[in-house]
Amino acid sequence: MPSVKYHKGDMVMGRWPGSNLYYEVKVLRFDTKSQLYTVIYKDGTELELREQDMRTAAGFQTRSRSRSRSRSPGRRRSRSRSPARTTRRSSSRTAAAVAAAAITESAPSSRRDTKPKDALEDRLSPLQQTKAAENNSNNKHEKKEENDTANKVNEMSEAKTEAEPEKNQGRYNLRRRKEEVDTKAAEAKPQQSEEAAAKLAAATAASLSTPLDFGGKMGAYFWLLFLPAWVLFLVLQVNLEDPSLTNFPPPLPPLEAFWDAQALGFVILWISFQALLYILPVGKLSEGMPLRSGDRLKYRTNGFFAIVVSAAAVAAAVHQGVDLTYIHSHFLQLAVATFLISVLLSVYLYARSRYAAPEQLALGGNSGNVIYDFFKGHELNPRIKDFDLKFFCEMRPGLIGWCLINFALALAEMKQQGLDAPSYAMILVNLFQLLYVVDGLWNEEAILTTMDLMHDGFGFMLAFGDLVWVPFTYTLQAYYLVSHPNPLSPLALTAIVLLKLTGFYIFRKSNSEKNAFRRNPSDPKLSHLKTIPTATGKSLLVSGWWGVVRHPNYLGDLIMALAWSLPCGFSHLLPWYYMIYFIILLVHRDSRDMSECRRKYGSAWDEYCRTVRYRIIPRVY
Repeated sequence: MPSVKYHKGDMVMGRWPGSNLYYEVKVLRFDTKSQLYTVIYKDGTELELREQDMRTAAGFQTRSRSRSRSRSPGRRRSRSRSPARTTRRSSSRTAAAVAAAAITESAPSSRRDTKPKDALEDRLSPLQQTKAAENNSNNKHEKKEENDTANKVNEMSEAKTEAEPEKNQGRYNLRRRKEEVDTKAAEAKPQQSEEAAAKLAAATAASLSTPLDFGGKMGAYFWLLFLPAWVLFLVLQVNLEDPSLTNFPPPLPPLEAFWDAQALGFVILWISFQALLYILPVGKLSEGMPLRSGDRLKYRTNGFFAIVVSAAAVAAAVHQGVDLTYIHSHFLQLAVATFLISVLLSVYLYARSRYAAPEQLALGGNSGNVIYDFFKGHELNPRIKDFDLKFFCEMRPGLIGWCLINFALALAEMKQQGLDAPSYAMILVNLFQLLYVVDGLWNEEAILTTMDLMHDGFGFMLAFGDLVWVPFTYTLQAYYLVSHPNPLSPLALTAIVLLKLTGFYIFRKSNSEKNAFRRNPSDPKLSHLKTIPTATGKSLLVSGWWGVVRHPNYLGDLIMALAWSLPCGFSHLLPWYYMIYFIILLVHRDSRDMSECRRKYGSAWDEYCRTVRYRIIPRVY
């Protein structure tokens, strides 16, 4: 097997398409099949180059060192546009691109050369379509859909260049001239200079952080206190005989009522059981999206297997006489026990992140403030060997536990109301939310392209959200129905089911379009989809459901949330909590998405917003 000349992180000189100009680039990875290097230029443009189109930095002499006084009639200007001279530059850069730019710009500026450039006949291999799975500019669930577009790069290479001071170009010429100083001394240490450049790039990238979210550093203090207090309020309020907000605040029970050792043992047993199912060699081993280093992590996506086995285990426990109504009667104690585990997990995550390599840190949780980084998550993908803690908590104990609690609350309703079967309202809530969870686990691989997995670090925000927030607040509709039955007429029943199916269709169809477009944008089935190219070499999807609104998956989510709340009626506001919360959550996600994409795509994003006018709800918002 031939040896690889350049390695990940090396700073070398790469030829720009259609020209004889070389620019400093960083090597991201090498594809053994195509024998092409993926490199990134200082403006964030990624290209695939052959080895013969790359040179070590020592093989070049900058024009700032000497200028030729002779003109050659064969010399002519290249018509290609360099990465630093695009007409409209993208307003964002990846961390690696910024690092490479910092290295290039730190070098002494070269003087403007008035001589024409030599035309070299070196050939550059055409950019091949990169895997759609590498297009990862999305927000939590679904940041804007994009694929690498070779045509955009080719258009840039055909554009006419304008005269600029060469100090802004970082430009090098491959041809050596008689007047230039001897380069043998510089060639003696090429490897050392490349290693130093790579180290400087890594250090620069590691020091970067994205703008602070959730109110910044002071906001982190607020959310750390507010989120647990809010869950406590909801649990106490829904347990009242009259959960009306006029009875706010709910009375606090005695301190001993918050703790139950058996509840803690039950939570630990449940999480351990889910961890065992996760590590079993069952199901597909999926690759995640490329990290900043170019690496891809592998994930065991056997969530559907886990919920099937969990359902069988619960059925066997009920058959053996286990009283699952314990979950209803000890709801508060279970929530407190889970909260304690989430805090201990968050402390462990932050402690271990202090020893993580710089490239393993999350940009969003790298502010330097201990409280903010603890809340947002300092390390991007914390793992114990192959056990991915973030992926496990995101999809397993809380999500499947949500269904377990709903089932236990249906049994509690039968027991408390003296029913032979759950009410229609309870059945709808259980089936609707079960369908939502099963669909997520069946399509578990799709979560690898979400904001949580790709961008957010794993800290208190996600640990608390996955383990406490989801199972103990998303079950409020079922908990409410235990003590507040709401009969449904056949007409109301039919209408709610149709509403749920409509929302589910929009949710699943839009997500399927997005995931298929990311994975394989050249799929003939997607040839009818329209896109807007961007300066990053990627495209924004503007047809199908993604041409109706910017977040059709959010629209489907909201319709389903409405269907979950309608079975509870309109007597109290509390069972509508999820609908209200979800509207706030999705609007906040949309604002984060807008800011990030405008920063990243610049004028292309403005064109996208003019093409797709509405954000979530057509003709409304």
